[in-house]
Amino acid sequence: MPAKPATIKEIAKMLNVSASTVSRALHKHPSIGLSTQLKVQKLAKELNYEPNQTAIFFQKGKTYTIGVILPELSEAFFSAAVSAIEDTAYKRNYTVLLAQSHDDAEKEKQLVEKMKNHRVDGLLVSVAKTTANFEHFNMLKRYNIPVVFFDRIPPIKNIHYVACNMETGSIEAVNYLLQKGHRSIGMINGPPTLAASGERKEGYIKAMTKNRLKFDPSLIVSCNLTEQDTKAALETLLANKRSPTAIVTFNDYVALYAIKHARQLNINLDKDLQFVSYANLPLINYMDYIPVASVEQFPYLQGQKAADILMDLLVSKSQSADEVQAYYKVIVASQLVENRKK
Repeated sequence: MPAKPATIKEIAKMLNVSASTVSRALHKHPSIGLSTQLKVQKLAKELNYEPNQTAIFFQKGKTYTIGVILPELSEAFFSAAVSAIEDTAYKRNYTVLLAQSHDDAEKEKQLVEKMKNHRVDGLLVSVAKTTANFEHFNMLKRYNIPVVFFDRIPPIKNIHYVACNMETGSIEAVNYLLQKGHRSIGMINGPPTLAASGERKEGYIKAMTKNRLKFDPSLIVSCNLTEQDTKAALETLLANKRSPTAIVTFNDYVALYAIKHARQLNINLDKDLQFVSYANLPLINYMDYIPVASVEQFPYLQGQKAADILMDLLVSKSQSADEVQAYYKVIVASQLVENRKK
């Protein structure tokens, strides 16, 4: 069995000096002579001394740990965002504590509480699709734990966030389909609780009206992003008296579910129905039928910018809570990418 690492008190007793002298010597404090420093450091190494990180963190008032709460790590979008967050945190000597809400508002609330109890210095969050009450995030202000939201942004004021411009992305998507000759364009949107759902809808309406086309609210159907709900949304659109020839879907996963169901309904996806989606994830390269275009949301860039903002907030964390604080509101430009089957 390896020897148990020695403590500062044990080293002090063996050298017949005070524990504070040993502590200062280990940190190369100028008040301790070089000879004493070398003796302490040599014995500490021989006895496998390891600093008590908990005590150090307590002394410095920080743990050098940030928390990340996101809906699903299995989604390629969030995996890319987490890679950027970890890369950024590593450069600043921070550890990342990762958790998934699985799109459950209650679990998200519990995770926020656990992150607080683990004394994370700050938090990065992409909210669950079912979250409607955001008090659990406001609670963190009492503990001076800064929060930066990314991608899925809660519809509340005075928050730091990084998001992709979904409104302009929607305008690009609808304009693209109009240029391809479509006039009846449907949308399978996300839950109304997500701010991004509202942005997609606004972009859709603006694109239609700017092209002097009447907006038909029955051509926009919301879903909870599951396969079953997407199938129901598709069937609702297909049953519309203005059955669409093209559909904009909330993301690539919804597009995948809708395309799969359309094929089961024997719909000709080359002639009768086309799809445009969001995220431009790698999975579309493995689909038999792919969306004709996808709105790139740059997940790595979003994650990187969100982590950079949190690091900046942690540097200025010591400022008085009474000071007026400026909130970071970063919008990443989206880009429509035309997909071509290989």
